[in-house]
Amino acid sequence: MRRILILLAAASVLCSCGLLDSTPKDLYYWGPSGLQGAYAYEENLYRNFKEQSPESVCALICTYEDVVSNPGGQRNMPPPGICAEYGYLLLQAGTAETFANYATDTQKKYFATTAYGDYFRERGAEMFETEMKNYPESALFLKPLIQKIKSQL
Repeated sequence: MRRILILLAAASVLCSCGLLDSTPKDLYYWGPSGLQGAYAYEENLYRNFKEQSPESVCALICTYEDVVSNPGGQRNMPPPGICAEYGYLLLQAGTAETFANYATDTQKKYFATTAYGDYFRERGAEMFETEMKNYPESALFLKPLIQKIKSQL
């Protein structure tokens, strides 16, 4: 009888902690997992900051597009800050030209246009709006940033 009670107690502890649950625990989708176990977002962001090559910018753009277009995880929405980061990257001078000149054919399939300049400007502004809609507390930081970017365009 004592063994049964111990087993029941252990099973209830494991179940309550979620150790027996096989559902994903991530709150957000960060892109597919890579070879090192890191997510595509982490790998491509790190590579872009480390190398800062045109190829790394193109890979990062596609990773951002995947993460914001295919939200997942428990919250089923893009992670906090991702839309703002993506919008900022799209609105930086030279990003559209870099993508047009260095993106692979596979990467270019993420977008249904070849007019990357116009599309990236529209998508960048949309990403800032999406960030403020999903995370209203970000508006305090993003509104001045948007004004600064608009004055430079």
